[in-house]
Amino acid sequence: MDATARPPVTRRALHWLKKEALPLVVMLGLLAAARDTLANHYVVPSGSMQPTLEPGDRVVVDMRAYGLRLPFTAHALVNVGTPQRGEVAVFDSPADGTRLIKRVVAVAGDRVDVHDGHLSINGVPLQLGNTAAAEQFGTRTAQLDLDMGGGPDVADVVVPAGKLLVMGDHRGNSFDGRFFGFVDADKVYGRAVAVYYRRGEGVEWLRL
Repeated sequence: MDATARPPVTRRALHWLKKEALPLVVMLGLLAAARDTLANHYVVPSGSMQPTLEPGDRVVVDMRAYGLRLPFTAHALVNVGTPQRGEVAVFDSPADGTRLIKRVVAVAGDRVDVHDGHLSINGVPLQLGNTAAAEQFGTRTAQLDLDMGGGPDVADVVVPAGKLLVMGDHRGNSFDGRFFGFVDADKVYGRAVAVYYRRGEGVEWLRL
């Protein structure tokens, strides 16, 4: 047998797998874990958050905003905060598990009223002025779309402990907490940070 003969194909393939493929798989796994626990992106599927978010918008999501989770699970390793009023959050719908993006409008203990699409929290109206289609959540201002009305009204509802009420900014065109109920605060995946791509406008950075 020729001592310089090349090793069989299967042996060369195994050598390649050990040398090249395994590190690649490990790297891809680490990237996937980072996306699941650190930062990810979300493609907006509908107009329920207009004018803040448009269909097709690509949004950066901070997966660490409310806690560090075990990769590929909903189990929280470290809790660092809870969703606050006015933040735009990503979560699974209590109705069917579909991943949604909505605005957190009320937190545990808040008494909520909604009339013609406008919110009052603990008896205080959030509307800016008497005619503006906008609401003030602390330092955050939400522009509303009321061209299809305000959607269902809510009267004197108190958010239970550990829960959130979420709504879309397009109040008359949003399947939100007025339909599927409250969202578990500890099940929210992350906070939407900014739009980084918008159809027709390309790459940009619109803070939320």
